[in-house]
Amino acid sequence: MDNRALTELSATEIAEAVRTGVVSALAVAEAHLARIDEVNPAVNAATVVLTDQARAAAAAVDARIAAGQDGGPLAGVPISVKENIDLTGSATTSGLPFATDHIPAENASFVTKLLAAGAIPVARGNMPDVGLRWDTDNDLYGRTWNPWDRSRVPGGSSGGDAVIVATGMAAAGLGNDYGGSLRLPAHAAGIAALRPSAGRVPAPTRQIMPIELSLQAFAVNGPLARTVADLDLLFGVMHGADDNDPLSVTVPHPSGYDGPRRVAVTVDPAGWGVEPQVAAAVRAAARALTEAGWEVEEVEPPQVDRCATLWRQISASEMAPALLTPGVFPGPLSAGTVKYFTDNVAGVDLLDTAATYSAAWAERHALAARWRRFNTRYPVVLGPVTTAAMPAIGWDLSGPEATTEQWQQHRLLVTANFLGLPAVAVPTGVTDGRPQGVQVISRLHGEHIALAAARAIEAAHPAMTPIDPAPDRRGPGGGQFQRGRAGHPVHYRRRPGPAHLPVGEAWIQLAPNAGPPSSGTPSRGCPAAPAGPGRAAITAAAMANRPMIVQISVNVPPCEVSTLPGRGEPCG
Repeated sequence: MDNRALTELSATEIAEAVRTGVVSALAVAEAHLARIDEVNPAVNAATVVLTDQARAAAAAVDARIAAGQDGGPLAGVPISVKENIDLTGSATTSGLPFATDHIPAENASFVTKLLAAGAIPVARGNMPDVGLRWDTDNDLYGRTWNPWDRSRVPGGSSGGDAVIVATGMAAAGLGNDYGGSLRLPAHAAGIAALRPSAGRVPAPTRQIMPIELSLQAFAVNGPLARTVADLDLLFGVMHGADDNDPLSVTVPHPSGYDGPRRVAVTVDPAGWGVEPQVAAAVRAAARALTEAGWEVEEVEPPQVDRCATLWRQISASEMAPALLTPGVFPGPLSAGTVKYFTDNVAGVDLLDTAATYSAAWAERHALAARWRRFNTRYPVVLGPVTTAAMPAIGWDLSGPEATTEQWQQHRLLVTANFLGLPAVAVPTGVTDGRPQGVQVISRLHGEHIALAAARAIEAAHPAMTPIDPAPDRRGPGGGQFQRGRAGHPVHYRRRPGPAHLPVGEAWIQLAPNAGPPSSGTPSRGCPAAPAGPGRAAITAAAMANRPMIVQISVNVPPCEVSTLPGRGEPCG
């Protein structure tokens, strides 16, 4: 079996092949490491490649099998681990430049379980700093590109892991979900993701520290994968209590579901509007459930508008003092994150008194009770992940109106977070060259119910991934770039702000107000010359298939347009 074939297998298929001796865990790991070398320069999803750790873990799995022992339910399965989940030997940065020395003393407990089950960590996944945008970009590692359409955001905050899985760099990924951060990037990438119930999977660290109340209630950790069966496989290993996490619980995870099969379908949650292609995807999923024997009815779940509104008010009210008060946060945030959060807070009535804050949590209790009663009649709620197409890069930074509109589009997404309910995002096809999908939400601790419904939807829609990253001439910051070869000049229009520019086989980072790099400086995090009148003359070369800067001189005005003679396209 060649490398490409190995990277196209599901996690379930890989584990079976490794356990039965069809292929070695080391061969699987090498295939995925080669895939990372091949495609990651085009998408910038894997921040750190765990080559040595992957090879050592794979060799250990092979040794266990050679000794006649069980390789584990995840034998040889390559996984990625998000930058805010503790993995020994690698910094837990949360996308923050000042956190590159935050190397944990021990793994998150669910990571330990997965590794003991035979999983192989091959890479770390990119994220926005502190997970604070529905996009994936930061000042430490730069932007992750949507492999379907580089002009659109990949979603966030688990965008790196979603793209890694969608492009075959790993069979599964680990992320977290405070406001849709597993399901939204999975939707954008054309893969599946499971947001477990609150408490089913322990915290992303075993360190004991104070945690804001909204993080306790809304945030969970969970898997991303290309199939629903793989989500079930990973969740079956990673769930269960950790003595260091007082909110974690151990609840049995049934292998199937034989209870009532009734589905409440909400095409336009709360009646706030939905784009036609999104409505069509929800109705296609409803038909698939009907054909699979589920009883389907269009009926609105309780008060999605209030759930979404309170989620936004509580989360903004808790974060604002920490992120917007000078000197409180332990280091600088990226300009994009500050802009996004400042605009977001401008559109929120903050809960700035003890009375309003406590009243919001009291109302949450009543809303959760209404949903619990609703789930007795309808064990599954089917609806959109987002009610609009994934937006263009930078749209969420265009002002308070954009942040409010984006939150409205994600109202059902954040409702599951607000109530602590399990939800599965599952793809349903492609429209206009981009993935479409839906989510199914179930009752508390009803992961097996949501997974059963998601399987029925998945069975009616052909697999969409893994894919090769789509070519595009849209460059960083929304400008246009011309792909060149080593030694050839590239003319580029750059808007203000840090960005990554792909040139030939190399990646070059442009940043304002910094000096030029020396020859041979690695591209990640390198500075560039200050912006000014003129053009950019860039010479780059690939060395050993890894991005390296050889020579760069930059003199770029923010609004200059230039293209190579007779080639490329002018900027729009």
